[in-house]
Amino acid sequence: MEQALDGKSTRTLPAGEAALASAVAHILGGQTVAIPTETVYGLAADASNGEAVARIFAAKNRPSFNPLICHVTDIAMAEEFAVFDPLSRALADAFWPGALTLVLPLKAHHHIHPLVTAGLDTVAVRAPQGFGAELIAAAGRPLAAPSANASGRISATTAEAVAESLDSRISLIVDGGPARVGVESTIVKVNDSRIDLLRPGGVPVADIEKVAGFPVSRSGGNAKIEAPGMMQSHYAPLAKVRLNAKTVEEGEALLGFGPERAKGAERAKKVLVLSENGDTIEAAANLFDFLRRLDTCGARTIAVEPIPDEGLGEAINDRLRRAAAPRDIR
Repeated sequence: MEQALDGKSTRTLPAGEAALASAVAHILGGQTVAIPTETVYGLAADASNGEAVARIFAAKNRPSFNPLICHVTDIAMAEEFAVFDPLSRALADAFWPGALTLVLPLKAHHHIHPLVTAGLDTVAVRAPQGFGAELIAAAGRPLAAPSANASGRISATTAEAVAESLDSRISLIVDGGPARVGVESTIVKVNDSRIDLLRPGGVPVADIEKVAGFPVSRSGGNAKIEAPGMMQSHYAPLAKVRLNAKTVEEGEALLGFGPERAKGAERAKKVLVLSENGDTIEAAANLFDFLRRLDTCGARTIAVEPIPDEGLGEAINDRLRRAAAPRDIR
């Protein structure tokens, strides 16, 4: 077995009491641990421990100007370091625990390390479901936890994908099975009486608008980086990605959606269909796993059929646009 960055062999444990005990020991010992959440797998560390958070950046090779999400058990834990306005509190009440991240002002005296916030005066906060919630409660402290994959690459939705992406850089992976949602959390920021969408994700914008009672504002492609997932190139496979493909060129792989295939699909090196019946919930759950599988078939380009922007389609298209963006990482 290869050695992790901390000198220990990488282990994978099924989610349960033994995994929880080991994960707590890692967190309290200032180490990182890859954990399942309902969105994607996260690489977690104590958000108040600068050395532990630095290990996240080292394992992922992540730029330090890209902030991390603080994961908490509930609003009470978040209030130890963040300030809630009435609208943000209403959103947390409606969607926590779940796939919504709120960007909130930091309190004047807080224990969150500056590496987590990238030096900003705000912090991104989410209350996850499942094993992540159990770990936070058992450790008794908020966890910084970006997606458990090499920076800029395809997010991991299985323990196997974590192991493939991070290899020997971490010492513990907790296997909770495939992530249920399959895309990262939706990130919003309340500005006065306006809600700005910083990243579409696992909670559809329409659901947020129902709670707020008014439309959510889209920040557009030129927004400054205030939260994870806002870099132009992100979630990228090694192969190039070609969007809204209605034809397939010789040697391309095809990522399909719906019952009908693009012209020339028979020429594709490999075809995977996110959802045969056009269900964006099913498609979101399959997105990163299918991109990863197509990326290993030998195709230089992955052609992607058009996907509607309704519901979770907005989050899917956001990830695909960033995957298709020009990038230098190879």
